[in-house]
Amino acid sequence: MTALRRQPTRRWVELMLLVFAWGLGVLGTLQVGAATGEGTPSRLWITVAVVGGLALLMHVAVSIWARYADPILLPVATLLTILGLIMIYRIDVATARRAELNDSPLPTPDVYAQLTWFAIAVILFIALLVLLPDHRRLQRYTYTFGLIGLVLLVLPLAPVIGTTVNGATLWVRVAGFSFQPAEMAKIFLTIFFAGYLVVTRDSLALVRTKVLGIDLPRLKDLGPILIAWLVSLGVLVFERDLGTSLLFFGLFVSMLYIATQRRSWLFIGGVLFLAGAYAAYQLFSHVQSRVTIWLDPFAYSDAGGYQIVQSLYGLANGGMLGAGLGQGFPNLVPFANTDFIFSALGEELGVTGLFAILMLYALLVERGFRTAVTVRDGFGQLLAAGLSITFALQVFVIVGGVTGLIPLTGLTTPFLSYGGSSLIANWIIVALLLRMSDRARRPEVPVIAMDEAATQVVRL
Repeated sequence: MTALRRQPTRRWVELMLLVFAWGLGVLGTLQVGAATGEGTPSRLWITVAVVGGLALLMHVAVSIWARYADPILLPVATLLTILGLIMIYRIDVATARRAELNDSPLPTPDVYAQLTWFAIAVILFIALLVLLPDHRRLQRYTYTFGLIGLVLLVLPLAPVIGTTVNGATLWVRVAGFSFQPAEMAKIFLTIFFAGYLVVTRDSLALVRTKVLGIDLPRLKDLGPILIAWLVSLGVLVFERDLGTSLLFFGLFVSMLYIATQRRSWLFIGGVLFLAGAYAAYQLFSHVQSRVTIWLDPFAYSDAGGYQIVQSLYGLANGGMLGAGLGQGFPNLVPFANTDFIFSALGEELGVTGLFAILMLYALLVERGFRTAVTVRDGFGQLLAAGLSITFALQVFVIVGGVTGLIPLTGLTTPFLSYGGSSLIANWIIVALLLRMSDRARRPEVPVIAMDEAATQVVRL
């Protein structure tokens, strides 16, 4: 008789954390209703039930199709999404109050649209787990994904469908629907980078010369990083999208360093970044405007610096512990439910609440890197690391922008910001990480329990 040593799936941990996240969401929603005087109408309880049902549906899907996956990833992403829904609901209330005071028509609440996008994201999340039993299949289509990613990156420049919003050409509008192709492009390009680097990393790691103690690669191997640099500059110049440009180039340089373990690539990438930033500042007025406002936003508080100044005032009003959910003034910050939702959360939750949110992002990135370490194939290692880096870079760029650490960019805060493109793309990333985590943690070889193994006496 043989017995298989059971590998714990820890799905019960995932379920308990999901229940905890949902409970926090219920308490936060009740707090907003009580503080704003909205109360608890029936539609509020329906929304709470729908969110809980979607979270439970994802848990069941993971239990069936990725039962050995990391138990932390799903609850953390769910909690961030719930916090985003609470804040969007809070901003909807403030926007409705302003419309009433101005005798304007009541706007359509954004929280229901966001909830719809969340439901679509859940459907795609489950579909990916079902249709992609092994992440290594993606490597077969490395260059196809690369081509799709580049097409999506430049799609907003296409005539008729391309749309410019707030000076940046990020959107595509088709049949009344609009979306940001760059959100999906980051996934396809990460898959391409992982597939390309896992094949070429040996040649890219070769060292032929040393300059000032820095190992430099062969001249012909500089091609990929130069192409990535030129493409990122193209996005900055033609689409005026500083955030996507930083994300794209930073992602490639980071994955190149992980693949080759050569610090020289970080040095080369840093030099190219500084050169590109200086050239863009000297040649393009919109870059000069961003930098000028960043250096002294209060001098332009009645013009281009109004958004960042209001963001800083909101954060200052929040202080250490915040004004409390439903008791701040998030409607005073432009685009509070998209670009500046982090500032809105900071005003009502304070610095303490923001640190907690940043810790959630740090935990999400850490579990992604843990998956990269434990997965057994090179492609999976690079892909998991790259997807985790997209989260880290995106959070750094948007948080740095709204707090004045770096010039403001147009990226959205993952899971928190209003917008279907961002929410769907980020949940697809979580599904990919869960798929790779399941593959890494799944037991491969049955283990025979020696105390239960059959024995036989042999006479000599």
